Amino acid sequence: MNRALKVAQYVAFDILAALITWGVFFWFRKSYIESVKFGYIIPVEFQEKFYQSALFYCCYWLVLYSFMGHYRRIYRRSRLWELSKTLNIAAFGVIVLFFVLLLDDEVKSYRDYYKSVFVLFSLHFFITAFFRFVQTSFTKKKITSRRIKFNTLIIGNGGKALTLYHELMSEKKSQGNWVTGYVIANDNSNDEMQAVTENLGNYQLLPQLIKSGKIEDVIIALEKQDHEHLDPIFTILENEDIKIKITPDMYDIVTGSVKMNNVWGSALIEVETEIMPQWQRVVKRAFDILFASLVLVLGLPFFIITSLAVWLTSKGPIFYKQARIGLHGKSFNIHKFRTMIINAEKSVPQLSSKNDNRRTKVGVFLRKVRIDELPQFYNVLIGEMSLVGYRPERQYFIDQITQLAPHYKHLYKIKPGITSWGMVKYGYAESVEQMVERLKYDILYIENMSIAMDIKILFYTIIIVIQGRGK
Repeated sequence: MNRALKVAQYVAFDILAALITWGVFFWFRKSYIESVKFGYIIPVEFQEKFYQSALFYCCYWLVLYSFMGHYRRIYRRSRLWELSKTLNIAAFGVIVLFFVLLLDDEVKSYRDYYKSVFVLFSLHFFITAFFRFVQTSFTKKKITSRRIKFNTLIIGNGGKALTLYHELMSEKKSQGNWVTGYVIANDNSNDEMQAVTENLGNYQLLPQLIKSGKIEDVIIALEKQDHEHLDPIFTILENEDIKIKITPDMYDIVTGSVKMNNVWGSALIEVETEIMPQWQRVVKRAFDILFASLVLVLGLPFFIITSLAVWLTSKGPIFYKQARIGLHGKSFNIHKFRTMIINAEKSVPQLSSKNDNRRTKVGVFLRKVRIDELPQFYNVLIGEMSLVGYRPERQYFIDQITQLAPHYKHLYKIKPGITSWGMVKYGYAESVEQMVERLKYDILYIENMSIAMDIKILFYTIIIVIQGRGK
């Protein structure tokens, strides 16, 4: 069964669970809550209003499940995870429904509100959890019997990698890993894996191999003398949509969150690569779209005034377009109001400075209050940038930065932003060395990403704009 069909199955059973829940709850409200209130038996009639509310109820839960990321990675769940996640979402969802739908119910006493909430929560949780438990059990059975497999690469070619390979391929209850080959970290190491599976080359080929081989899992099983390669390996893998696992002996040298959820199979630790929970990513993107739309629509008169000021005071185009590097290292064109004379960079790219004589008279003011950045809300709207991220750079400067700080590529895990922690703490950089200095704040942002952090950065950015501390 492919993933799309499996997701459709989950959605179908969630709809069925929601319909059963709402039908039984509707009967409960009529037969108990309203009948007690009015002192006579209220007939249970499924009329148009019921079907409208049932449609709303189903759509509400589907949106909430999607919002919380419940339909992602459907083959990677344990039954315990399924039950706990369903419990949390059901509790949150029912509380919201209470204030939206149930608070206006006709009740004899406030205790009836408690009864309604308890009954709705119990019905929804147990019915939904039952269907999901059954589905997850069937999926797990297919995985353990190797009817569902995850294409897997092993990084390493020594004794540890060989031992791991035999463990994975001989498990009575499979974890689903099907080893399609291995890559090496050290060309000079003793290759013990060549007798059992295919050598796919050096670890630097991982991005191409993952794409061509439809790899879903990468397991790192390096010998101690090869641990120096861990940092570049993680740098390569962090932008790939895969699961990364390591052998337990490397736990103490791996940075980031790790988790282990398998009891019966090989002892592997999964490295958690998600920076933000799914619901926060959805909120962040929704806020980007909303805020960018408001700025582009409500700020139209201001855009016109600024455009006229640029056009009347200097020769050349009003807007300036420049290639920058963003999410996953992909190039895109950033848009700004032009603040410099035309052909400001005749030979090699140059960074601006406080006393840059290439700036126009209007450009000095626009950069000071950062008005020149406003057209980038278009980049935000179409998804190339976010309100908060890191400031994207040109490839010319990135090549120089990575020579001093190879970890710059960690930034590629997220979208660049109109503002950033680095911009708030350090401001514009006038040299590559200053870019490297500012980089530490952007790395800290990635390690602490949250909606609350974004709000703080936006707040301080507004203060900087009001104070005119740009350049």
